[in-house]
Amino acid sequence: MAEFLGNWKRDCRCAELTEQDIGREVTLMGWVSRVRNMGGILFVWLRDRSGLIQLVFDTNHLDEKTYSLAESLRSEFVLAVRGLVKKRDAAAVNDKLKTGTIEVEVKEAKLLNEAATPPIYTDDGANENEAVRLKYRYLDLRRPSMQKMLQVRSKTVNAIRRHMIAEGFIEVETPIMTKSTPEGARDFLVPSRLHPGEFYALPQSPQIYKQLLMLSGMDRYFQFAKCFRDEDSRADRQPEFTQLDLEMSFVEPKDVQTIVEGAFKEVFQEVKGLDISLPLPRMTWKEAMESYGSDKPDLRYGMKIKNMNDWANDCGFSIFETAVNEGKRVCAMKADQASGQLSRKEMDALGEFVKTYHVKGLAWLAINEDGSLRSSFAKFIPQDKMDELLSMMEAKPGDALFLIADKRLTALNAMGQLRVKLAKQLNLADPEAYCLTWITEFPLLEWNEEAGRYTAAHHPFTMPMEEDFSLLEDHPEQVRAKSYDLVLNGVEMGSGSIRIHASDLQEKMFSLLGFTHEEAWTRFGFLLEAFKYGTPPHGGFAFGVDRLMMQLLGTDSLRDVIAFPKAQNASCLMMDTPSEVAEEQLTQLHLKRN
Repeated sequence: MAEFLGNWKRDCRCAELTEQDIGREVTLMGWVSRVRNMGGILFVWLRDRSGLIQLVFDTNHLDEKTYSLAESLRSEFVLAVRGLVKKRDAAAVNDKLKTGTIEVEVKEAKLLNEAATPPIYTDDGANENEAVRLKYRYLDLRRPSMQKMLQVRSKTVNAIRRHMIAEGFIEVETPIMTKSTPEGARDFLVPSRLHPGEFYALPQSPQIYKQLLMLSGMDRYFQFAKCFRDEDSRADRQPEFTQLDLEMSFVEPKDVQTIVEGAFKEVFQEVKGLDISLPLPRMTWKEAMESYGSDKPDLRYGMKIKNMNDWANDCGFSIFETAVNEGKRVCAMKADQASGQLSRKEMDALGEFVKTYHVKGLAWLAINEDGSLRSSFAKFIPQDKMDELLSMMEAKPGDALFLIADKRLTALNAMGQLRVKLAKQLNLADPEAYCLTWITEFPLLEWNEEAGRYTAAHHPFTMPMEEDFSLLEDHPEQVRAKSYDLVLNGVEMGSGSIRIHASDLQEKMFSLLGFTHEEAWTRFGFLLEAFKYGTPPHGGFAFGVDRLMMQLLGTDSLRDVIAFPKAQNASCLMMDTPSEVAEEQLTQLHLKRN
């Protein structure tokens, strides 16, 4: 029979007790994790968010009613106890528990609630089906690893908030129901009852609001913003997510970057006990693509890409020579001491892998320890040109070389993907290392073949670099943006830019993106109108809190770092949503069921 608390009050959490508490009378409350009946003595592990403590129910020190209660205990029963903290016998010490040197000898106990047999285990040892875990998420969150996740997330958010407030930022909440604007993904739409046939949109980001806050004179703004994007789900994507959003007035890129990297320094100090050296390194987008084949390079390992066009121009291998003559790129990469780890079958598999990135194939060369070669193309290369290749790549016995020939960005992207795959296959990335770097000077625009027009590489409010203004009319593809991404271990943590703050330049940008004057004013008239009234130069940044948590906790799925995530098909298995609604609700919203 469940009891009420009455005058019982918890003194501390279970795992907050230490040897310094030996001899102390305490009142504890939590969930029963495990029961062992040794005949006359019962050992019970009591659990709360702090961890476990062992309780001892001994017939020699308890009345019959209390011991009978102990015998009735089952997994996940909610229990309150009063007892004495004691030191464990040396032979009974459990080094795996934070409280493994102490236990609580129970004097009184209250059963606060019983529990049915849980459909999933609440410890970390079980390999539960993820769908079942998500259906019973409230039980899944009792697992120690999930409790740790929520605590680390709280520490992370509060470390960032302290930093932002100390830097003079004002926390402002922006609306969740807003206007549908083109930001790169589909909007979630909310029908309006009061305005039949019209819709609100859930924000993909607070982008326009934070720019308007700069116009309002807020100077420095931040918030932990909920964002919504109707995209296909994957491991690192959810339909709703949280980002740290900030904006600053009268700044250049380095000013914004200094604030952001300071926040990351605070987080890593608080959560990991690591001291990140500032300022963080910076690399242009062009350098990142040329050297790593990616705009989010993982710098925990080497394998830099080299341009081999000068060598390939007359190397004797027609595929390479033709590529150079057609203005394409021949690039190469070296994997140190990988020759002995990659068989011919594995090399061929890598060739098939790169084809999925739209290149025709992969040329490879492995140097055996005796200096002899295994290769897919060496027989076509004269010895002097082969010696030149090995010298240029600084190759030595045990190394492996990889070459790709194709259009510049296609070849670089494929080589970048190969670099990441090889690093995983060869275990090159230190899981305990954290390499943060800024990627700067992205292209302002990208050509969309399907739409037959340019699209914004970042978003339509990004400022071009002043020295590239003259290129906007005739060579927009060459214009660089005042934008910047923060990359951690090959993952884009977030993006930012200096914003356009002048109406004429903003209208020019809309024109480049294919909007007529009328279309621009229909969609963004409120912003263009606002720009007339004295908008300061401003810029900002936003990074995904969920993605940061993935890195801090070493998990591959966003679902492991969010309290109540959606499944891969964007449904909530626990709440059974999305779900149908009553016909009356549809009628009120002027909607019809299909």
